[in-house]
Amino acid sequence: MRAFGFIRAAAVVAVLAAATFAGSARAQTIELKLSHFVPPQHAFHKWVTAWAEKIEKESGGRLKITIYPNGQLVGPPQRQLDAARNGITDISWVLHGVTPGRYPMTELANLPFSWKGDNADIVEMAKRMTELAPKYLAAEHTGLKILFMSMANPVVAYTKTPITKLEDFKGMKIRYASATNKVFLDALGATTLLVPPPDSQDALAKGIIQGAMFPHEGGLAYDLAGVVHYSLDPGFAPAPFVMAMNPAKYDSLPPDLKAILDKESGVAAAESFGKAWAAQEKFARDLETSKKGLTINTLSAGDIAKLKEIAKKQTDEEVAKLEKDGKPAKAFMAEYLK
Repeated sequence: MRAFGFIRAAAVVAVLAAATFAGSARAQTIELKLSHFVPPQHAFHKWVTAWAEKIEKESGGRLKITIYPNGQLVGPPQRQLDAARNGITDISWVLHGVTPGRYPMTELANLPFSWKGDNADIVEMAKRMTELAPKYLAAEHTGLKILFMSMANPVVAYTKTPITKLEDFKGMKIRYASATNKVFLDALGATTLLVPPPDSQDALAKGIIQGAMFPHEGGLAYDLAGVVHYSLDPGFAPAPFVMAMNPAKYDSLPPDLKAILDKESGVAAAESFGKAWAAQEKFARDLETSKKGLTINTLSAGDIAKLKEIAKKQTDEEVAKLEKDGKPAKAFMAEYLK
């Protein structure tokens, strides 16, 4: 009987110890490192800071996300996604245009005028990209778990002299924003130059370039209106971005923490950040025109129609190229623009 009592006591102790250990494991704080390349004043950094705080609160402090802006953790933009693949960081946010040709299906959304209807709606575009990512885009994001896609506001031409007609592009030295932007500007007769975003204001001030392609929120961040006085509507092309996570790190999370991360990612995050980014674009545009003396010119309906003809030719050629490589580019574009 004594032996039986001892065994029973030992079993109780073991169960209590296991319960204590499990409780301790559940209470342990898990830290995720999130890296991006934009400065702290950027709309994304402000949004993702609130996003991380919300997740930490919902998890009762068990899931903490530490944010590294401005490339502090992994360096320049082109390293961001590989850093997430390799576990240097757990989550990265970056645009695909910094590694041209590596994500060709995703980059279809970077083509000029690649949106539904007459005006770009970056909230709806981000939602559609996120919805279509599992079917069309996940395959080229090997080694990454896509949390959500986002779309930048279309780039506009900031110029030292006004552009009022298409012929004004001819011979103008312009900083392009991506490889697809370069093709489009080349077709307009511009002389395209590769200038890093932080160097654009200085290059404009010194006359190295006469124009630069940025959305208004980017133009405000780099104070382009401090050295040039003109920009041009309409915007030409948006740019796809992704927030992606290391799959092994995601799989290591307890089920309840995965559920929280899932709830705050996907379409909900795409729409939430899209609204914040669109609001920042309007704020920047209004500030540049009301306080910084920026004049916004608009092309004629005829010139805009010509731009769209050039854009359609570029899009058709890119889609045909990808179809030849065995990629479902035509089906993706049909669904994306539906």
